[in-house]
Amino acid sequence: MPYIHTRTNTKISKEQEVKIKSRLGTAISLLNKSEDWLMVDFSDSCHMYFSGSEKENVAYIDIKIYGKGNRESYNNMTKEVTNIISEELDILPNCIYISYSEYENWGWNGSNF
Repeated sequence: MPYIHTRTNTKISKEQEVKIKSRLGTAISLLNKSEDWLMVDFSDSCHMYFSGSEKENVAYIDIKIYGKGNRESYNNMTKEVTNIISEELDILPNCIYISYSEYENWGWNGSNF
């Protein structure tokens, strides 16, 4: 039950969105999760400030998972997500933030796991 939200101040074309979604679907296995349960969300053309100014090409990726991950898995996922966003949206790695949240309670289909 992972969820990945990508916010960026750049425009994301439908083609880029599909490529990123597909690559994130593969990458989620690094957290021992499956694309079968993955929900992906995009917010582009956001007003974002970084280091005190409105820079071009920045991104914030929020990854939420049901259960717990481990440091090594998160490190591997951060590396892969950084590569994906950098390659697909032409955003420098030092302008990408990634956060993780773990949840014990996650609802689906009218009940909780």
